[in-house]
Amino acid sequence: MKAFISVDLEGMPYVVILGQLNLKGSLYEETRKISTQITLIVADELHKNGFEKIIIADGHGPMVNLLVDELPECVEIVRGSLRPTGQVAGAEGCDVAIFLGYHSKFGTVNSTFDHTYSGGSVHKLEINGVEVSEYLLNSYTVGSMGIPPIFMAGDKKLIEDDVKTFTPWVESVALKDSLSRLSAKSPSMKFLEKEIRAAVNKAVINLNEGKVKPLITKEPVKMKLTLRDTQQTDAIALLPFINRLDALTVEYTSENMTEAYKTFQALLFIASGVTNMMRSMT
Repeated sequence: MKAFISVDLEGMPYVVILGQLNLKGSLYEETRKISTQITLIVADELHKNGFEKIIIADGHGPMVNLLVDELPECVEIVRGSLRPTGQVAGAEGCDVAIFLGYHSKFGTVNSTFDHTYSGGSVHKLEINGVEVSEYLLNSYTVGSMGIPPIFMAGDKKLIEDDVKTFTPWVESVALKDSLSRLSAKSPSMKFLEKEIRAAVNKAVINLNEGKVKPLITKEPVKMKLTLRDTQQTDAIALLPFINRLDALTVEYTSENMTEAYKTFQALLFIASGVTNMMRSMT
């Protein structure tokens, strides 16, 4: 069997300041060690449960966060940005999906670093009328490939709001209980390791007993994107397949979730590009 693991950073334990999240951050190396340790615990437990191959997608920012020095032989890692399906690139052909270090969507109260894919561009993303977090966006995408999510570890609010609501069969571990956007309470790593290993074991049992399923949305897929600035919407609305609904909101329709995901990423590059262009004019 082959497992896919998508790794983000904002939902990792102990991560509460911006200096832990970017390449030049004062505590970035700490976050790299934390996220690598969590990921390797999961990979080890999956391997013990019969998964011969584990694909890990490094999924935050420039997507070169995980330390690769001690990767076990059963692991392959996807690194680098600007890839077709972003945080779930490499999932094709896998039997299950796991999401680590995930966080709540933008506008969630008491959720560390709440945002949806791009904090500078996205106010809201809806898939067929459902407002989604990155967890749901990525679960719908792997779901369209027939891959069921079976385990998620991240922010407690994401578990309460999305995991239990939309994927109740998914086992989960709260890596942090956020007190605000920039503060959270987390257990010790030793405690988390016990919880994670037990939850991964239970997730595999659920898989073997046929209690899991892919999260699937109807096709074609209607995507509605609300931007953060009108200049971003102005630029995106120039595309002929885009329908502008108001000052900040656009929508488009794609044949399937993979195409919808690719288009979404392209729109974010446009939004980011126009924002950077305007800043350079000051």
